[in-house]
Amino acid sequence: MMKKIRKWSRILHRDIGFFFIGTTLIYAISGIALNHISDWNPNYFVEIKKFNTDIDLQNSTIIKENISKFLDEIDNKKNYKQHYYPNQNTLKIFLKGGSSIIVNTTTGNAKAEYLKRRSVFFEANYLHYNPNRVWTWFSDIFAGALILFAITSLFMTKGKNGVMGMGGIYMLLGIIIPILFLIFYM
Repeated sequence: MMKKIRKWSRILHRDIGFFFIGTTLIYAISGIALNHISDWNPNYFVEIKKFNTDIDLQNSTIIKENISKFLDEIDNKKNYKQHYYPNQNTLKIFLKGGSSIIVNTTTGNAKAEYLKRRSVFFEANYLHYNPNRVWTWFSDIFAGALILFAITSLFMTKGKNGVMGMGGIYMLLGIIIPILFLIFYM
């Protein structure tokens, strides 16, 4: 009986494991990125560009026309969302996609901060956040497969390396460490 359980454990572990390799990589990559969200933005990076303009961007009656001219020089006027003056000599222009431009209206010096997606991380994080019902179902199936991996691993190795030997010690450590973390840090 145990021989049959061990055989089916290996088969299930292998076949389901191959099926979920891509999903495992998505969750592992985005998990690491999200663990360090206080150190960096895993979804975007900021590209900074500096400009200079002669267009009058002082607070005037034709300011929107002048902002359109300015944006056509450095970006695209279709990206314009809104603007405001944080102080007398500064104009801040907001663009679509979270980017912005700050202009010193006296000197004409400008600095644009463009948000750019980080490839791979953006898409992996998008899936990690469960964007819709279909992906939630797929993620639940993946979570069930991880439970199955854990259970089948108990029966795959026998003897001193199995669950009654070193494997059991590793399993207990894997249970105790999260419990200790909860006790000391929660």
